[in-house]
Amino acid sequence: MKKQRISKGAILEICIDKQYYVYAQILEKASYAFFDYRSKKQLKDFSILLNSPILFIVSVYDDVITEGHWIKVGKLSIRNDLLPLPMKFIQDVLDINIVELYDPNTGEIFLATKNDCLGLERSAVWEAEHVESRISDFYNGKKNIWVEQLKMK
Repeated sequence: MKKQRISKGAILEICIDKQYYVYAQILEKASYAFFDYRSKKQLKDFSILLNSPILFIVSVYDDVITEGHWIKVGKLSIRNDLLPLPMKFIQDVLDINIVELYDPNTGEIFLATKNDCLGLERSAVWEAEHVESRISDFYNGKKNIWVEQLKMK
């Protein structure tokens, strides 16, 4: 595995199911956008990602990049639709009725209702293999164990 630095705008190549390549982009504030683009061949022209839908945006542990688990293969300007970063939710583990909105752009946290948080990602940091299984399950039409565990209760 190749040592590398985390650099905003870098495109990461991720091998899924030992047969497909998918791509992500390093965003601001430890966030990563995962593109809805899968190919059996490695991309040479990353501009196709400029118009690809986004599967999800989550935070990933730094060592996934710095230890070279996902390899940087290019760089693009960050698309306007990826700025600002989407809100996330936080749910109290002891009292699931206490929920908050987390703004990763400012670090602010606000009290919220469960309805305010519908459709948002839980504020969490993901391991590489959990992201990879989420992507694989998406393309295979399966529910993902990690997504299910992180859903609002």
